[in-house]
Amino acid sequence: MEGLHILAEFGQCAAVEAMASTRALEVLCVSACREAGLTVVGQLFHAFGLPAAPAGATGAVILAESHLTVHTWPEQGAVTLDLYVCNFSRDNRDAAEMAYARLLEAFRPVDVHRRDIWRTYPGLGPHPEKV
Repeated sequence: MEGLHILAEFGQCAAVEAMASTRALEVLCVSACREAGLTVVGQLFHAFGLPAAPAGATGAVILAESHLTVHTWPEQGAVTLDLYVCNFSRDNRDAAEMAYARLLEAFRPVDVHRRDIWRTYPGLGPHPEKV
């Protein structure tokens, strides 16, 4: 059950359409995961506001390897994301980094705050960077 969990906040994003359009956000998130070699098994996206005045979106992509969730605030130019990939059958760190890079490129934030958490069950062995 070990794997990389990336938590990030993007500020002053330039990609307003991807933040305001639920469909654009869904296409972006699903394609970022698939392009990285992750296996999409489901997705759900929800728009806030009205069609004439969108107010952001929230979405989840369920992966065989775990999940990606994204929340947008186009009026503030902000995005939060949570990307977790497990390493049950293979090391998916590179796939997580590729999906993250694709999202970063698409939203084009000026400010980025990222935290990485290496998740593992106690007793499964050392962190891969400590081996």
